[in-house]
Amino acid sequence: MTIDAPDVSEARRTSVGLAFAITSAVTFGTSGTMARGLMDAGWTPGAAFAARVTIAALVLAVPGWWAVRDRPRLLLAHARTIALYGLTAVLCAQLFYFMSVQRLDVGIALLIEYTAPVAVVVWMWLVHHQRPGRSTLLGAAIAAVGLVLLLDVLGAERMDLLGVALALTAMLGAAAYFVMSADESSGLPPLTLAAGGLVVAAVVVSALAAVGVVPVLTTTADVTFTVGTVPWWVPVAVLGMVAAAVAYATGIAAARRLGSRLASFIALSEVAAGLVFAWLLLDQTPRPVQWLGAALVLGGVIVVKAGEREIDSVGGGEDLLIEPLPAEHPPHDR
Repeated sequence: MTIDAPDVSEARRTSVGLAFAITSAVTFGTSGTMARGLMDAGWTPGAAFAARVTIAALVLAVPGWWAVRDRPRLLLAHARTIALYGLTAVLCAQLFYFMSVQRLDVGIALLIEYTAPVAVVVWMWLVHHQRPGRSTLLGAAIAAVGLVLLLDVLGAERMDLLGVALALTAMLGAAAYFVMSADESSGLPPLTLAAGGLVVAAVVVSALAAVGVVPVLTTTADVTFTVGTVPWWVPVAVLGMVAAAVAYATGIAAARRLGSRLASFIALSEVAAGLVFAWLLLDQTPRPVQWLGAALVLGGVIVVKAGEREIDSVGGGEDLLIEPLPAEHPPHDR
């Protein structure tokens, strides 16, 4: 059987995208544990975030510029896109996540953040008038029940409400990350968008720190994990070079090849990676009811994704997440 060249090219694009997506998820999964280790040693969330984005921006600045060296006008033409990406997909998603990790277990904060696909559904419904299909609504309902169990609202130990609010804010940034990373209309290469967003986030958090809005306190004390003690610069280096530079660059590359919805589905493996790192390095283990809630949160998103694939196979590639509105009220274009 002969396989057409376009089919081979598409299969290769998908396989490369999957490799990028898994790499991004695993590297992102280290961030919460590294940041919590620094915080336990005396660092503030703002300091951990500032170190992370500054190092990553320095690492990616030259490669990001090199990718558009022949098209420098792209940077000016899409400066607003880069700024918005830095403020939402980087600063909002990660700074608030670090702040939530200071109050919640890493796995709990990650699972709350990864209800982001539901936020994308709501955004497309309210702003673009694209009504969710039955699978989407069912998946969202399952995830909502799982979130209640995950937060253990009926348990003896009350969840830190501020920590939950911070994680939900990070979730909005994560939703922006998936949507904006998959948008190829700007023509910005993944490295350039990642580098630009990280530079914007580094500049903004530095400004906020200078005026006292974001406390930035550091220490040179060693950082203690359950497997041993390491110098402070080890988790800082992992945060900047692995959990940011590698994670954002590969994440954008994955979203460009797979689309925002499939990329966000594969990115759920970050939750598993985060839970494993938190268990191995911080000895954080959720309670049984929270494991059930975690399973329902992930299961709810999987139901949404499974429904999308079924519609795609039957409906010939229509929008996988929505049911079309009646003819007299067509959905708005993006």
